[in-house]
Amino acid sequence: MILVLSLEVRSQTVANTPAATDTHQNKSQSQETAKKLVNPISSVMSFPFINNLDFRLGANQKGFRYTMNFQPLLPFKLNNHWNLISRTIAPLVHQSDVIGQSSQTGLGDFLQSFFFSPRRTKPFMWGAGPALLIPTATSTFLGTGKLSMGPTFVILRQHGGWTYGVLSNHVWSIAGDDTRSKVSSTFLQPFSAYTTRSGWTLNANSDSTKNWSTGRWGVPVNIFVTKLVRVAGQTVNMGGGARCWVTAPPGGPQGCGARVNITLGSSRLSL
Repeated sequence: MILVLSLEVRSQTVANTPAATDTHQNKSQSQETAKKLVNPISSVMSFPFINNLDFRLGANQKGFRYTMNFQPLLPFKLNNHWNLISRTIAPLVHQSDVIGQSSQTGLGDFLQSFFFSPRRTKPFMWGAGPALLIPTATSTFLGTGKLSMGPTFVILRQHGGWTYGVLSNHVWSIAGDDTRSKVSSTFLQPFSAYTTRSGWTLNANSDSTKNWSTGRWGVPVNIFVTKLVRVAGQTVNMGGGARCWVTAPPGGPQGCGARVNITLGSSRLSL
């Protein structure tokens, strides 16, 4: 009887040691940090590099395309009730055998979005504002040649380890090269992620786009795993997985490709 009581007391003492407490706090912190880095209107500055590799493009389905989207997220506090979130998508593209047997490398069109978002985050978070598609493409075949703008909106909820919601925008061309087709395009991104206490996150989303001029959808499904780590003192959320196309416009990608995500995070600008 004395031995059993002694073992119980010892077990409770070990569970409450500073080392055990620190481990518990570190895991909780890893989960919360990873959740902030998958939130598109987070109060934490982050710098995602999203790498996509797509196959079977072009008329003969022998082409491929690599796209690296640099997507800096910069939050600003407007007052005690509202934040302004700046979200940029700057694509760097290399494609081969997509347009005949030629290849192109360069910048695509930049998408700049601004979300006015309430600082209150319960029971859900949301943001809305303008989106601007800027014709920065360095090749005719990598962009629209049009300055376009329209509204953007995001709504999401985070509870427990879950993050889920939807982000959308629609842009219409307002200026640009008169010889190029007008732009009327909808972007729809439903997303879901589950983050463990140790900083692993299982992600699923779709970067779907509809071209209203042609009536065609492009619908990829991305499923990938990321892990929160520290590299030289820098918080990094990194990982990869599959990118498979449900449907694509003529000449668009077919089958499955790959996605690699690398997000640099900073807690110093948490609002």
